[in-house]
Amino acid sequence: MSEVKKIATRQSYGESLVALAEEFPNLVVLDADLAGATKTGMFKKAYPDRFYDCGIAEGNMMAVAAGLAATGLIPFASSFAMFAAGRAFEQVRNTIGYPHLNVKIGATHAGISVGEDGASHQCLEDLALMRTIPGMVVMCPADDIEAKACVRAALEYDGPVYIRFGRAAVPVLFDETYTFEIGKGSILKEGTDVTIVANGLCVAPAYEAAARLQMDGISAEVIDICTIKPLDEELIVASAKKTGKVVTAEEHSIIGGLGGAVAECLSEKCPVPLYRIGVRDRFGESGPAGELIKKYGLDADGIYSQVKAFVDGK
Repeated sequence: MSEVKKIATRQSYGESLVALAEEFPNLVVLDADLAGATKTGMFKKAYPDRFYDCGIAEGNMMAVAAGLAATGLIPFASSFAMFAAGRAFEQVRNTIGYPHLNVKIGATHAGISVGEDGASHQCLEDLALMRTIPGMVVMCPADDIEAKACVRAALEYDGPVYIRFGRAAVPVLFDETYTFEIGKGSILKEGTDVTIVANGLCVAPAYEAAARLQMDGISAEVIDICTIKPLDEELIVASAKKTGKVVTAEEHSIIGGLGGAVAECLSEKCPVPLYRIGVRDRFGESGPAGELIKKYGLDADGIYSQVKAFVDGK
């Protein structure tokens, strides 16, 4: 993976908004005084009359977005995940989710890869929070291509959408032939001994870990689940029936995120042994992003060792 081109999905977000602006003239962008970091500054420069800086007032920004959606516009409300999903949760729930308005939330800087900003900014709960809102579509793209596909899919979907984008650059896994559909996962590698279901930053290291497991005689199936809600239960259940064991990998708390969603699905439809890789009921900490990813076992080495131990029954 070291030779693969790397792009931060927040960069993909900003580029997508600009690229799609002419095709979707009712697209407008809101930000909470973080346009440089969220990369919505690109849209501000290209379309200043369709950009609204709401200041450090995320709850108000969500209410403004709801009002704009009620007039027929398609607003993308942008901020760090900690503020978009955390600080503004009530407004997202009551003002956007309850009336099922056509608002899209672009949340950047989630997870421990935020690095030195520390636990206060390393939102590990956003996917869990957004999953609980009825009718909310929740996505966490793995790379530049998938992130751009998510933005287009959100624009074409009528209803509230939450998309999680990362701060750190991640390998580009897909090419321009990749097709994305809300609620559908992708098999990146077929296998027979264990299924690894991953999203976001963990997809590339999961794929790399699977290659190493192959050398140990363990055939791992790798599935990219970008859409956490609605979840591609059919694909997950089919793979679980084939391999008999499932591991989830995510840059999120193991409670309520991808691991929680897969656990709920399997417990009802295909009970098999499940192991969740992620942050285990704790807050993050300040430090270089790469070192934190390694410490929390979310890199290729960490995923490899945890999956191998799980398959070996250790």
